[in-house]
Amino acid sequence: MSTNASGSPVLSLLIPIYNVQRYLRECLDSAVAQTLKDIEIICINDGSTDGSPYIIRAHAAADPRVVMVDKANGGYGQGCNMGLRMAKGDWISIIEPDDWIDAGMYADMLAFADSFAETLDIVKTPWTEIRYWDDPDREAPFPSTMQGEIKTSTRPITVGEEPKLISQHPSIWSAIYRKGFLDEKGIRFPEYPGAGWADNPFLIETMCQAKAIVYLDKPYYNYRSDLEGSTLNHKTVEAIVRPFDRWEDMLAIIERLGITDKRILRAHCQRGINYSFGAIHDDGWDNPHVRERVTKCFHEMDPELVLSIDDIAPHRKKFYCDVMGLPKPKINYPAWWAHLVKMTGSTLKNEGPAKVLKRVGRVLKPTEPTQA
Repeated sequence: MSTNASGSPVLSLLIPIYNVQRYLRECLDSAVAQTLKDIEIICINDGSTDGSPYIIRAHAAADPRVVMVDKANGGYGQGCNMGLRMAKGDWISIIEPDDWIDAGMYADMLAFADSFAETLDIVKTPWTEIRYWDDPDREAPFPSTMQGEIKTSTRPITVGEEPKLISQHPSIWSAIYRKGFLDEKGIRFPEYPGAGWADNPFLIETMCQAKAIVYLDKPYYNYRSDLEGSTLNHKTVEAIVRPFDRWEDMLAIIERLGITDKRILRAHCQRGINYSFGAIHDDGWDNPHVRERVTKCFHEMDPELVLSIDDIAPHRKKFYCDVMGLPKPKINYPAWWAHLVKMTGSTLKNEGPAKVLKRVGRVLKPTEPTQA
């Protein structure tokens, strides 16, 4: 097991907290129950107005490894940065306060790190998606899209070798980061108001600057995903355009770092396509803010890269070309159908035939627009 010669904890666990009393006990219980005992648990109370501070204090009184920090509300990124400044561990990890982790998570991840001779920057794992969590009769775990898509590492890699690390959900919390790496590169969170999707830029900063990433294909982190329909019809313009703002922030980081690896650029284009169709689904193509930002996002992508991504559905490529004023794209249907067969097999295994039929139906008869 990894040890810190200075006597400091091996791992610092950061938990930014704001008004999550319903789930916080489960989160903190899972943190103190880790089989790796040499950790510190830094709870940053970001101006909560509910019972969250009471829950934190109770855990701190029961376990000296739990440290409570009180601050005025400043958002997720600001809270994480405060935790990073306080952290004494060799490794950093983050838990969102409405999620929980399996007991062996950090012991296993550090043991895996110790199996490599090289100095590592990031150890990454998949996660378990918890759906329908508002209904005890329906709540169920599902494997994340990353699980089984990336093989457990036998040597350290860079993100260019596994671009799925940045094209899928920005799951910064199912990982541990070497603190020396974060400090050497000056990596911190942008301090947007509220949650602000500060995880998006942090994902790109860490993954694109890391020289040694290892991946362990075993889930430990339990993530409460958005409830079905909860993102429809946003109430504010800020909520509608947030995905595009974050995508542009990530693009600015890629450009600042001088990244030209087409594998990484394709992955970022794929995220932009996903965010664009997510906005169309949630708020409609007839929404002027959606139309403006999707069009801007598309024009910031290289058409050659977009059209070379086999995982993008043909109707989405056609829509992209229509918005861009490009000729109808040539589709590599064998590659697309191979992707579809693989996706269908995974869906059948994890979610059953009803979900397969629903997804196949959407492919054969898309509900998304195919013309601008």
